[in-house]
Amino acid sequence: MRREALRPRLLGRRVPLPLAAWLTLVWTALWGEVSVGTVLGGLVTGLVVTWLLPMPPIDRGIRLHPLPLVRFLAYFAFDLVISTGRVVFYVLRPGDPPAQFVRVPLRTTSEPITVLVMVAISTVPGSLVVERYPGELLLHVLGRPGDVAEPVRRDVAGLEERIVTAFGTSRDKEELV
Repeated sequence: MRREALRPRLLGRRVPLPLAAWLTLVWTALWGEVSVGTVLGGLVTGLVVTWLLPMPPIDRGIRLHPLPLVRFLAYFAFDLVISTGRVVFYVLRPGDPPAQFVRVPLRTTSEPITVLVMVAISTVPGSLVVERYPGELLLHVLGRPGDVAEPVRRDVAGLEERIVTAFGTSRDKEELV
């Protein structure tokens, strides 16, 4: 019911008021002055444009769940601190740092969730997504000695789960099971 209130009908066609308001703001900014005439002209233009050129509904495949988002951000911040310390240690130490390539399977098939996982991995120092294959990622991992394939896979699985819990749809959550 709330969404319907934001999309009243004008001559039989729905007009999204938030988009019309945004277009009014852009119109006013382009004219460079805030006056009654400019705002009314922007509002009329916004209503006409949204009525004549209706946008199809877009589902970005992302939902926001506040408490799991806080959990994800806490883990992510902790991982940033630990990984930064690890990389700094190996940079200051003489010799080459340990580095490996690791193939990591993904359980989700959602493109937006996969992109979020890739961004989160690449943001953390010492890890980089080199390639994306269907259902898996190839990572370059720096600063972790020994055979790190299984620990890295577990870390990415946990990251993927936290991202799906914070941003995923119910279908995304079903894929993790």
